[in-house]
Amino acid sequence: MLWWGRFDPDYSRNRILRQLLREMGWKVQDFQPTASWLGGLQARLRQIPQPDLVWVPCFRHRDVAAAAGWAKRQGVPLVFDPLISAYDKKVDERRKVKVGSRAAHRLLSWERKLLARADLVVADTEMHADYFSDVLGVPREKIAVLMVGAEEDLFRPCPEMKLQTPIEVLFYGSFIPLQGPEVIVQAAELCKGNNIRWVLLGDGPLRARCEHLAGSLPNVSFEEWLPYEALPARICQAHIVLGIFGDTPKAARVIPNKVYQGLACAKPIVTRASSVYPAELMSGSRTGIAWVPAGNPKALAETVSRLSANSPLLREMERYSASTQNQWFSKRHIADQLQAMILGLLPAAYSG
Repeated sequence: MLWWGRFDPDYSRNRILRQLLREMGWKVQDFQPTASWLGGLQARLRQIPQPDLVWVPCFRHRDVAAAAGWAKRQGVPLVFDPLISAYDKKVDERRKVKVGSRAAHRLLSWERKLLARADLVVADTEMHADYFSDVLGVPREKIAVLMVGAEEDLFRPCPEMKLQTPIEVLFYGSFIPLQGPEVIVQAAELCKGNNIRWVLLGDGPLRARCEHLAGSLPNVSFEEWLPYEALPARICQAHIVLGIFGDTPKAARVIPNKVYQGLACAKPIVTRASSVYPAELMSGSRTGIAWVPAGNPKALAETVSRLSANSPLLREMERYSASTQNQWFSKRHIADQLQAMILGLLPAAYSG
C-alpha cells in the first residue's frame, strides 16, 4: 500500500491506521513529494513500483489530484481519508468564506471534483459520511466509515488515583471553535468556590481569547503542548477529561480524539451531547460519559460540580469508561472496519 502525500506519520489517525495495516499483513510504503502538484512526475521519475492500493491520508486534499492521476495510470484504486472537509472548515466552521459567495461556490466545486477522483472516501463517523454524500456529492456506496479510536499501546487504563481535592478537570486541544474552549472557561468561572481546578492544555486560535476570559481566575490554568507520548501520563494526573462543547454543525458530526483517548485511559468524560454517538451510549447511565448541551457553560459547570462532589460516582465512571472503550471503540472494532473496507475494494486482498 502506497501512502501518498505530504502527511504527518505521527498524527494519531495515521499512526493507528498504519499500525493496523501492518498487523493485517500490508507493506506500507511512503511517498512524500517535494510539492503536491509535482507528485505524479516525481513518482514516475523515481519509478515507484506499482502498489495494490494508493492511500492519501487525512488533511491532504492537495495531494489527491496527482495521486489519482498516477493511480489511474497504474490501474490501482485510490482511497482518500480526508477526516475533514475543506468547505466545511472554511465556510461553516471558521467562517473565513461567506456562505453563498463566489468563493464558497468555487471551494465547494473544487472539493466535489477532488473527492470524485477517489475510488473510496473514508469518513470517521456516519454523520460525516452523510455530509460527504449530501453536501460534497460523493455516492454513498463510495464512502466507508472508519472510526478514529485511540492507540491502545499508549492510552491504557490509568492507575487508580486518590480522589482528593482539588478535583482536576483537564481539557487538551487546539483551541478551535469546534472544541468550544470558551465554554470551559465560562463554566470554570461559575465554579470559583467549588475546589475544582480547570486545566486547559495546548494552543490554537482561541487560546488568547480564553486566557483573556479567564483573567485572574484562581481555579483556571493553562499549560503548553506536550510531546504526544507524554499525553497519557498527563491524562492520568486528572480526575475528569473534557471533550468538546462547540455548537457548530461540524462539532455535532465528530467524536474527538480526546474522548477516545480519555475512555481508553479509564477516565470519566464530560462532553457535548450529539447523535453522532451510538444511541445506547446516549441513553445509558453506565457509560463513563456525562453529556451536556452544546455551548452551555452553566450545564457544564453543574455537571462537573456534581461529579466532583461524588467520589463513589467518579470511581464508578472510571470502571464504565474502560468497558465503553472496549465495547464500542476498541482497536479490534477499527481493525474489523478497516479490513471490511479494503476487502470491499480489493476482494482478493489479504483477509487475515
